[in-house]
This record gives sequence, structure tokens and C-alpha cells, in this order.
Amino acid sequence: MAHRVAPRPRASKMPQHVIRRLRPYLFTNFARIVRYASGQAVEAHAASNDYLRRVEHLESAKPRAEWSMLGNLRRCLKTRPGKRGLFLLSSIRAAGSKLVFVTILEDEHPLQIVLKHAQLADTIKKFAAIARKGDTYSFTGLAHRTARGQLSLLATETPALVSPSLHQIPEELADPETLSHYRHVHMLVDPNVRQVLKVRHTVERTIDDFLCAKDFLKVNTPILQAGAGGAIARPFVTQATDLHGKKLNLRIAPELWLKRLIVGGMSRIYEMGPVFRNEGVDATHNPEFTMCEFYAAHATLGELMEWTEHLMLRLHQDTKQYRKEASLEIATSFAQLEFIPTLESKLGYALPDLESTDAVNQLTKLFHDRNIPMPHNPSLPRLLDALAAHYIEPLCDRPTFITHHPVALSPLAKRFQCTQSGQWVSARAELFINHCEIANMYEEQNSPFEQRQAFLEQLKYRAIDGESDGEASIDHSYIEALEWGLPPTGGWGCGVDRLVMLLSGRSRIGDVLSFGNLRNVVGVAQSKQASTSRGSSM
Repeated sequence: MAHRVAPRPRASKMPQHVIRRLRPYLFTNFARIVRYASGQAVEAHAASNDYLRRVEHLESAKPRAEWSMLGNLRRCLKTRPGKRGLFLLSSIRAAGSKLVFVTILEDEHPLQIVLKHAQLADTIKKFAAIARKGDTYSFTGLAHRTARGQLSLLATETPALVSPSLHQIPEELADPETLSHYRHVHMLVDPNVRQVLKVRHTVERTIDDFLCAKDFLKVNTPILQAGAGGAIARPFVTQATDLHGKKLNLRIAPELWLKRLIVGGMSRIYEMGPVFRNEGVDATHNPEFTMCEFYAAHATLGELMEWTEHLMLRLHQDTKQYRKEASLEIATSFAQLEFIPTLESKLGYALPDLESTDAVNQLTKLFHDRNIPMPHNPSLPRLLDALAAHYIEPLCDRPTFITHHPVALSPLAKRFQCTQSGQWVSARAELFINHCEIANMYEEQNSPFEQRQAFLEQLKYRAIDGESDGEASIDHSYIEALEWGLPPTGGWGCGVDRLVMLLSGRSRIGDVLSFGNLRNVVGVAQSKQASTSRGSSM
């Protein structure tokens, strides 16, 4: 018995109320609302009209029920000869009345499709009328060379629409609001935006491979926690409903959790993940960023510095394909600058005893005498940090380790007395490249008594900074963990975002984040909420 073929449904115009429900902010009674795209002002009703015409055109040409499904396309790969696949349409142009040339993107590489009127006479006009840059089509064809010798794909079937773009993709974007709030559009227009994400993937994969080759185990530690230790920073505070509204902090560093695992018998561990610091947003800082930290039992500061050199050289090589030639050079051997001797050499005289009660007053006088900008709430750590930024960091144009910081700057590091200066310093090093801090490493303090005293000193400095919240700032559970015995351990930390900035040649941290910095992310939500509320009020 022959099966009856169901009649093709008539293409109907999409009801206005359906479009209104899908995109309410397009309905503004056509008030004169100016938006920016491609650096030019356009009226909202112009964008609305284009969107409506596009939807109606698509429905008239090919009702949604008939669009190709991925399952059908995959079966066609096995049953039909020739090349077949799903591609993003980049451009389309007609060459007279006989040929249509389509440029598609296959794994971001352009490929030309040739459609001949003689072979596809019945449907090629329909395709050319509806196709738009940004559409995804299924193409079937054979390898072919044009009259000019260009390798192409000769279409043997009319391309099948898989996913249409309902908006015109601009040729360029110049408006800052569009660039930051419509990152997906920015990625469609500028392939360099996608390229940076490839650099980021390569960086994270290289770090994983490097550490795994040295027998490190990748772990995960809590992001929500009662305290906020491992760094000096203001945390984000939230609450847990099931814990009766108890206040929790988003972690500012995974350090103390990771060292607990070393106490528990793990010898080499690392974590790469997000951390959150409730501080400023600028070109090199974002409240949410990615940190990589590793800890190795019995590793010395010298070994940490050697591993860092090897890792940086490996990263430089693995990301070379994404950089302009000679845009970043990293020498095979890194320079070293000892903190206090280098600072005293630049100042021309010896620093005061940094353990004395008069150290802050003497350093403050130094700032006034040398006309150095005074930091806000000048505590000893802030004064020393400002001196390093003024005198030492400008020397780090090539890869340079700044070593043996004063103990006031390193409360979690082992300390010793420098034989050259007589000052108490930490077994610590920071790597700077192009004047930017890239990595921080030190031999961990493993004495619970010394660690508690260092935490108390840190509280005094935070009180001067105006950030102290009292005894609660001391992580007593971590000190108790140290009582179980932390073996001599080397710790290392690196901001992945800054590393990607360095290796991709970007100057702003927002450029290496998928959706920009916090202002960009919040701006996207606010702009959509404003558009929706505006449309619903019409």
C-alpha cells in the first residue's frame, strides 16, 4: 500500500505576539532610541524592521519544521559520496548569471564553495536570496579547482540551512559599548578575539602537561569557605541558606587548603581555578581571575625558580604561533635582583632596621625627602611595596627574579637573617617580565608558632590599613593543621590571566577573558534588563 505524502504546510507569517514574546525590547512603538553598531548610530526601529523582515523571510522560504536536523545530516555523511559538513557562511557573491561563490569557515579557515546554475537551477536562486553572513549551512560537494586554479568545493546539492542568523553581522565594530556588551558579536567580526582564547587554552594545557610530567596531582579545593586566608585581600561575602544565614567568603586564594593536603601526606599537588578579590577593576586587575598554585614537599626556592624558567620557556614556545614574530623574547637564563641590596644601591644608603618600632617613621621621612608618592594608610608593607615599585620593578624589562623580600611582605614564607644586610628576609622570589609580576614562589613557613606570630603581625598592619576585622582574621584551623607536621615545602602561584596577556601581547586583562572584566559582565546583564523592561512597558 502506497504511503500518502502529507501536503507541505503553507508558510505563514509569524504572528506579532510571538515575536513580541521572544524579543520584547524590539517593540518600543518605534520611539527614537539610538544604539551604536559598527561605529555608526542607527535607530532602534531600523534594527527592529530588519529583524522582523528576516524572520518572516525565513518562515516564508523554509518553515522551521522542515529545517535539517543534525541526526539526518550525520546519516548523510555515511550514505552519500563527496565531502559534506556543517559550516559557517562568511560571504556570498554572484558571478554573472551562471555561478555563485560562497566563502565558508571550516575550523576558522576560509574555504570557497562554487554553486553552478546549470546543476542547481531550480533552487540556487532561492538559496542566494535567503543566505546571509553568519548562517550555518550543510554543504555537499566534490573537490574542484576554479578557472584561476583556486581549490574549492563544487556543490552537488543545494546547501541546506541549519541555523540562520537573524541579524546583520557588521563588517567592523568601533563603538566601545558594543565591543564590551556584545562579546559574541565582537567575536564574529574580529577573529583575533577568538585567537586570544586559543592562547589561553594553550597556556592552561601546557601548565597541566608540565606539572603532570613532574608527578603533580591536580586537585580541587573549596571556593566557599568560612575564612579568607592565603593572601592579603578583601573577600566577597555571601550567605548559605542551609547554614542558617552563616556568612561565607569566596576564596581569595587556595593556598591554605592546598598546604593542608601536603600535611595529609600528598607530596606534589596543584590547582588551577577561579579566585575572587573584592577590589578594583583596571587594566591588569579583575575581581574574578584564574590562579594556578602548586606545592611540592622538600622543594627549595632554587628548584622553584629553575622550574619556573623551564615552564616560561615552554609556554613561550607553545604559544609562538599566535604571536607576531619577535613580539616577545624570553632569554634562556633569567636575571636575579635581591630586594634589600638592590633597593639600598638605588637609594645610596642602608635601610633602617625593619624590625624596629621606628621603621615606619624613617621610611615615611624617606618618601618625603625623595618626593616619592606616599601610599594610602602607609603601613610597613605598603611602604616597602611602593619602594619596590618605584626603584626595583622598573629594572625588570627582561625576565627577572626579585628575591628575599622583607618578612613584612611575606607572612606565609620561611624567614632567615640576610648575612649581607643583617635584615630578616623571606625565602621568596617573584618573577617579573616586561615590568609585570608573573609568578610568586617561596619556601613555606611550617612552624605553627612562627606562623601564628606572623598572622598577628599581619593583623597589626591591616589595622593601620583600615582593613582589620580582629582575631577572626587568623585562621586557627590552619595553624592547628601545621601542628600535625608540614614537611619542608615549596609553593608557587601564578595569575593565569596576566600570563595570557603577556603571551598574547594584550595590555588589558578584559581582552583575555571570554566576556571581559566585571564591568563588562555586569553591563551586559544591565543592558538586557533595561531593554526588556523598556519593551514590556510599551
